[in-house]
Amino acid sequence: MSEPRTQFATRLGVIATTVGSAVGLGNIWRFPYEAGAHGGGAFLLLDLLFIFIIGVPVVCAEFIIGRHTGKNIRGAFRALAPGKSWGLVSYVGLTAAIMILSFYSVVAGWTMHYTVSSVTEFSGRMSTAALHDRFDSFASSDMAVVWTLVFLTANYLIISRGVQKGIEKMSNILMPILFITLLVFTINSLMMPGAIDGVTFLFKPKFSEITPAVVLSAMGQAFFSLSLGLGCLITYSSYFKKETPLVRTSFITAGLDTMVAILAGVIIFPAVFTFGQEPTAGPKLVFEVLPSIFSSISGGVIWSTLFFFLLFLASITSTISMAEITTAYFSEEFGLSRKRATALTIALAMVFGSLCAMSFGSLGHITIFGMTLFNLFDYVSSNILLPLGGLIISVFVGWVLDRSIVNSELTHSDRPASRVITRMVVFCLRWLAPVCIGIVFIFGLGIF
Repeated sequence: MSEPRTQFATRLGVIATTVGSAVGLGNIWRFPYEAGAHGGGAFLLLDLLFIFIIGVPVVCAEFIIGRHTGKNIRGAFRALAPGKSWGLVSYVGLTAAIMILSFYSVVAGWTMHYTVSSVTEFSGRMSTAALHDRFDSFASSDMAVVWTLVFLTANYLIISRGVQKGIEKMSNILMPILFITLLVFTINSLMMPGAIDGVTFLFKPKFSEITPAVVLSAMGQAFFSLSLGLGCLITYSSYFKKETPLVRTSFITAGLDTMVAILAGVIIFPAVFTFGQEPTAGPKLVFEVLPSIFSSISGGVIWSTLFFFLLFLASITSTISMAEITTAYFSEEFGLSRKRATALTIALAMVFGSLCAMSFGSLGHITIFGMTLFNLFDYVSSNILLPLGGLIISVFVGWVLDRSIVNSELTHSDRPASRVITRMVVFCLRWLAPVCIGIVFIFGLGIF
């Protein structure tokens, strides 16, 4: 039989786990290259705007569903809308969770490899071209698969211990380490010769650079950085106590998640400008450009090791929340023990993750709709399932769910939200969030 549902033990645990769910490679990897490619300050300004008119309300919506029902994502929609098709959104979230956990773990495996190789193979100054060849050689090798499996095994060891002893305990340990590491890097970056240029690029918006493409990119970043539409926050909030303030927790989660992204930019752009690199380098900024910079500075082995360890921390706090979505589902819907439910989740991710990892090497010739398996999993989950899930959740809570439930959940806590804030959240869920997410969805499909 499935074990009784537990709750997070402390307020710190609530914050650490929800922020850990949101903070991931999207903050430290995706945000800097998106900001670099879209004008820096202009992108940041728009990202902040969308975080608070889309992000916070949809976070509140997921919290409402999760805490009110105290169930996994499938059970939650079945309880709130029995016999209706709204429950289909749960399968959107479950499918997205497995897909993201699979391909995301490949990139997380790269961070583990780079953390170790920074200590064991650091060889001083290397050109960007040499680092590019080294990355391609590793990503296409069998070792990329091995590191993917190692990373997923680490997830199993945490999640199988349960909500309090596993997820909450590790989040309470890992998140402070992540923030301390970020602050150490930030201080070091601000002491670099190019710090002023880097900070100016990030914080001084050039309004002439705000184009429809920049607006769409910022809107998408705000949505994806919080892992909205996936069901992570529905699952985590089902472990909340009734006195947990949902609106306040939503603002804290969005605020700290955004702060991590900004600090990542403060870390990266001064280094980029100091060493004459291009801020528009894109995804390779982390695995090729930054290692080139680390190889050129004093103590490079230390900084390289710390940076990729930072990426690993951000990765695992996110993936344990993704894996918990399906673990809770398997456990509560099929009566599996937590260990068996976790093993099933991780086994699925290991199979699909291995295939995604091999798409850079031995399976690179296999394409579906012109995409490798890795790119297909990324595209379907990021461009279709997540926006679709977020759109359905915002419409469901804004228009379908009984308003008394919404008001009760937002105000029932030891620090209830004001009536004005509650109305603003509902207004955003009804009008702003669906429109914005719908635009991201349509353009993500490449229709226009």
